[in-house]
Amino acid sequence: MSRTKARNALLQELEDAMRRSSAQGVLYGQTVANVAGIANSDLECMDILYLEGRVTAGRLAEVTGLTTGAITGVVDRLEKAGLVRRERDEKDRRKVFIAVVPDAAMKIGQFYVPMQQAMEKVFGGYSDEELRLLLRFANEGYKGVLAATEALKSLLDTPPEKRPALKLKTRPRQP
Repeated sequence: MSRTKARNALLQELEDAMRRSSAQGVLYGQTVANVAGIANSDLECMDILYLEGRVTAGRLAEVTGLTTGAITGVVDRLEKAGLVRRERDEKDRRKVFIAVVPDAAMKIGQFYVPMQQAMEKVFGGYSDEELRLLLRFANEGYKGVLAATEALKSLLDTPPEKRPALKLKTRPRQP
C-alpha cells in the first residue's frame, strides 16, 4: 500500500473512531439528561458552565456557538430545574452572571462516575508524553469544532439559493 493510501486509511479509521466516540458520548449524555429531566443540549450547556465557572449569558453563547436568545431559553430552563442561578455583579448591578448550583451539579455528576472510571482505566494505559499529545489533540479539536460551528452558522445565515455547494469528502474504505 502506498504511503498516501496508508495515511488516508489511517485518517478514515481515526475519523470513524472519533465519530463513534462522539455519538456514544451524546447518547450517554442524553441518558443523563433524561434522568435529570432536562434536554441534552441544556445539560451540555450546564457542563460548559461548570467548566467555565460563573459567566455571563453572552460568554456562554460565545463558547457554545448558540445565539444569545437561545442561551436565554437554556438558562431559564436550567434555573427552573434548580441547576443554575442568575447572580448580579456586585460592582455593576446591570451585569448578570450564570452560575451552577453546586449541590445540583453533584447530583447530576454522580451519573458520570461510570464514565469517569472507564476513562481513567483507558488513560492509565498511556505514558505522560502520550497523554500530552491526547490533550493537545483534544484542545485543538475543540477549537476546530468551534470554527466549524461558526462556519455552519454563517452558511445557515446565507439564503439557500446563495449557499455554496458543499460536498462531503469521503475516503475509500479499505477491505
